[in-house]
Amino acid sequence: MEVRAFVDQLFALGHRQGFSDMEAYVAMRNLFRVGVFKSEIDSYTLAESRGLAFRGLINGRMGYSFTENLAQDSVRMLVEDAAANALIIDSEDIEEIYSGVLSDTYHELDSFSPELEEVPAADKIAWAKDLEQKAYALDSRVSTVQVSMGNSSGETRIMNTRGLNLAHKGNFADSYIAVVAKEGDDTKSAYAFFSSRDFAKFAHAELAKEAVQEATSLLGAESIASGTYKVLLRHDVASELLATFASSFSAEAVQKGLSLLKDKLGEAIMSSSITIIDDPLLPERPNSAPFDAEGVATKTKTVVGEGKLVTLLHNLKTAKKDGVASTGNAHKAAFNAPVTVAPTNLYIQAGGKVYAELVAELENGLVIIAVQGTHSGANPVSGDFSLSAYGYLVEDGKVVRPVNQITIAGNFFAMLSNIQGVGNDLLFKYGSVASPSLLIGSLAVSGK
Repeated sequence: MEVRAFVDQLFALGHRQGFSDMEAYVAMRNLFRVGVFKSEIDSYTLAESRGLAFRGLINGRMGYSFTENLAQDSVRMLVEDAAANALIIDSEDIEEIYSGVLSDTYHELDSFSPELEEVPAADKIAWAKDLEQKAYALDSRVSTVQVSMGNSSGETRIMNTRGLNLAHKGNFADSYIAVVAKEGDDTKSAYAFFSSRDFAKFAHAELAKEAVQEATSLLGAESIASGTYKVLLRHDVASELLATFASSFSAEAVQKGLSLLKDKLGEAIMSSSITIIDDPLLPERPNSAPFDAEGVATKTKTVVGEGKLVTLLHNLKTAKKDGVASTGNAHKAAFNAPVTVAPTNLYIQAGGKVYAELVAELENGLVIIAVQGTHSGANPVSGDFSLSAYGYLVEDGKVVRPVNQITIAGNFFAMLSNIQGVGNDLLFKYGSVASPSLLIGSLAVSGK
């Protein structure tokens, strides 16, 4: 059944069954992905999905239900399941169905490329195979290459009985290459990513070169003596650490006692050289949208301004608890998932220094190009981390050799209070969190 007709019937039956305010959240997704290994298609995914989540107020309580089948017989099931669900939900939080029709300004955001949708699957498969071959051809020490390439598209619609009728469509493509280099008994791996809405921007040579050069540059890596080192976190590592601790900025985490930022608004929580932005209006990012999962208009906001905490990230429920307005950061991981709080496109604002300049300013220390174990070695509540890492030793401002088998440890907020330089190499490679390279005054390193 067509979505609008289905929702009209859903709301009509809901009203007859005693619901007051109601909402339908609809998500439609299409996915293509191909994996290539040893010149053969190693994996192939072509998927299409559609789902609708219904929620509504009945007798002052919110009930929920969902379906993947937008057929006539699903209408009654959704209403009855939501009514039954409302009876067993035991929460003191007051939820609401949002009406922002008169107060919110919804930005125009072009997130959909018709040209990307027209790229044939055969072209994407050929591109992935060519990327693999280019990587092998770059260096005889390359022993294994694995490539993945794909694109996704989707549309989100939110309709409710308070006048909201919103829709947003977007698509995106990304690629990934993993390279293993071998010399004698020494084996090292490296990865490279690229994403864009323009298939013409996917360059085989650059991506292959990035992964191969990094893998081969790590051959012969050894550990270093334990101690306190000046450290340059390359942009991708800085991005990964920011993503790991991004939940600290969620009002939901703060209200549950799962963040150190309680009562910190307006206070300095890191170096004045750090400004953190959450921007849902970047046209080239897959998380960008003119409205959030509750229908609140999104906007660009400064989360940390020159080291000071400017705002937490809110949905409607957390905003009501704090007596503030929602920041438009309501999030649903899937159409049938609960509403939480999450950043859209969170990033540390770029500085003015090129990467080579930061390496020179490092003088004697370490460049960290990868960390491992963020799922177990980092505590988003306390901000503490202890992570396996590897990178390069720098002496007199020059890279002298690769380093592995080390562990870096510290506290995220303390580390960002000890910034000595911010790079200009901000780049969203993958995910929704990004950072330029960051020069850290000192960090504890465990080695041999």
